[in-house]
Amino acid sequence: MLPGIGSRNGAPPASSHDGVPLTRFDNADPYLLEELMLAIERVAYTGAFTLGEEVDRFEEDFAGYCGTGFAIGLSSGTDALALALRGLGIGPEDEVIVPANSFVATAEAVTLAGARPRLVDVDPATHLITADIVERNLTSRVRCVIPVHLHGRTVDMEPILDVARDRGLAVIEDACQAHGAIQRGRRVGSIGDAGCFSFCPAANLGAWGDGGAVVTDDPVLTERIRLLRSHGEHPPRHHRLPGGSWRLDAVQAAILRVKLARLDGWNAERRRLGAALTGALGECAVDPPLPARDGDHVFHAFAVTAVDRDRLRKHLAGEGIATAVRYPLPIHLQEAYAHLGMARGSLPVAERLAERTCSLPLFPGMTATELGRVAEAVRAMDAAAS
Repeated sequence: MLPGIGSRNGAPPASSHDGVPLTRFDNADPYLLEELMLAIERVAYTGAFTLGEEVDRFEEDFAGYCGTGFAIGLSSGTDALALALRGLGIGPEDEVIVPANSFVATAEAVTLAGARPRLVDVDPATHLITADIVERNLTSRVRCVIPVHLHGRTVDMEPILDVARDRGLAVIEDACQAHGAIQRGRRVGSIGDAGCFSFCPAANLGAWGDGGAVVTDDPVLTERIRLLRSHGEHPPRHHRLPGGSWRLDAVQAAILRVKLARLDGWNAERRRLGAALTGALGECAVDPPLPARDGDHVFHAFAVTAVDRDRLRKHLAGEGIATAVRYPLPIHLQEAYAHLGMARGSLPVAERLAERTCSLPLFPGMTATELGRVAEAVRAMDAAAS
């Protein structure tokens, strides 16, 4: 056991005075940490830090896990989205439908590919894009749709694919927050033309830095993304197209291989905790995530909505419970996308969610005591107001 780390999952025993964090990272689990350090040591002894065997083996493992023919390891989820778009030939003069209720990287990737994001509203119940929304926002310039499996909840993909097939559109899944989630028997990322993942440290499958991947069944797209990620080079010192340096590091690949073996277990725990916290909240001042009836929710975040979110967060902070507002402004109201000319009021659902949504603590290893404290603190706000 590592010095200074002890007890279940590496976390020190909780006392009534401990706070409840939003999440916990790998350094809280001494057994996992020891295995990860051994993986890093293995890479260090080989001296192969850029691409190489560790990346190759992770790509094989991750493609097999997702149920796709190929996986391409990349430097971030943003780069995964951008290179998937470029690999599909999407660029200047093209539009890509993107939900405004997402991290800005979904739109940034479209911009990086040279195309224009067509920002759209989301469903008020699921907070996700739908086929009807896609259909209402089609133009002659739209060439691609990026559904976002936000917070770990799966988008209903089949109706969107039907619309896309009828119009000859590409579909790229932004699965950066939904590693391992299942939509009607298939892993997210394997359903569209390509699926994109981020391995940021807080992800359900997180590295120790930045990392990402594209998964696909398309060998031509795979070859093009592999060229793009490493200066268009093949064979060595022969550059077939202008690319860049967007490779997954071997150290991150080694870490991800260790953690991939645990992902299904962690996701099962997230689902169990999500259901338990929803039940424990009962009828109170917040609206918890709705059950994903025809899909899945792997609870990258337990995102709730509250009419007075700031009051809720202040109350919970006073009880030692961490919260977070992930997207305080929808993408169309961000300064970076002011040039699109979308005024406040143009996408009312996304705007309302930005004002009312926050994340409560939920993570593998969360104890029943911690979960109970969160629920009790939320319910207590109602009692204080009455």
